[in-house]
Amino acid sequence: MGIETHSLFQSARDCLLSEAVDEKLRLTELTANAWLAGELILAGWTPCESTIPAGRPQAPELVHPSRLPRRGLGSEQGRLALIHAIAHIEFNAINLAWDAVQRYPEMPRAYYDDWIQVVQEEVHHFRLLRERLRAGGAEYGDFPGHNGLWEMAQRTAHDPLIRMALVPRMLEARGLDVTPGIMRRFEAIGDHETVAVLEIILREEVGHVQFGSRWFHYLCQQRGLDPEQAYFDLLENFLNGEIRCPLHHQARREAGFSEQELNRLEALCAQD
Repeated sequence: MGIETHSLFQSARDCLLSEAVDEKLRLTELTANAWLAGELILAGWTPCESTIPAGRPQAPELVHPSRLPRRGLGSEQGRLALIHAIAHIEFNAINLAWDAVQRYPEMPRAYYDDWIQVVQEEVHHFRLLRERLRAGGAEYGDFPGHNGLWEMAQRTAHDPLIRMALVPRMLEARGLDVTPGIMRRFEAIGDHETVAVLEIILREEVGHVQFGSRWFHYLCQQRGLDPEQAYFDLLENFLNGEIRCPLHHQARREAGFSEQELNRLEALCAQD
């Protein structure tokens, strides 16, 4: 069964609301390919609630982060739990990308091109990580997860500027910071296959954060705002200025962070 509309916005919403994992992946690939083939148009948008529930399977169970299993790599279960946690992030990133498409109808066409690329890459990341789980006899859904990414999507739903600042340029940028350390942990136990997957993810996630930077700056320019000041005001309002270090400076530079921003982020780290 193919997609049932010529509207990118409606197709994106169908992908977002799809609950079964494989159906979401299938619809995502169909919709992305239809957009790239010129078969979908920027029309037919209808508003939706900020609290729209993202489509997801019944498993994994969503719990408070404090109840998540230990992810130490000294055991096979710990190794699989960590891979599962990353796979859960990538699954949520598929929903986040589709929400960025279907929620904001007044952006330039290039914006939708960028987020279609993101969602295609997030699907690829999820598939790679699911293969690593299956190689260990596990499946996505076997371990609990948390809902922090989607909760931030709901908090930022009312404004694409805030969404770009706090999802790509804050949450996903944090992924750039922590991934090298995670790769070293897998390398230390000889799991070179997972390291290779994480190398792909890190490289492509730099591009995703860069898209966030691009459209954050675009929206700031549209509103006559200073991007750096707007960004740090949002960090203060939403996070009380709490930033974790170390920062991956090179990856963040490639993703559109200025030296001044990096210096200010380091200063916030130093206050912890």
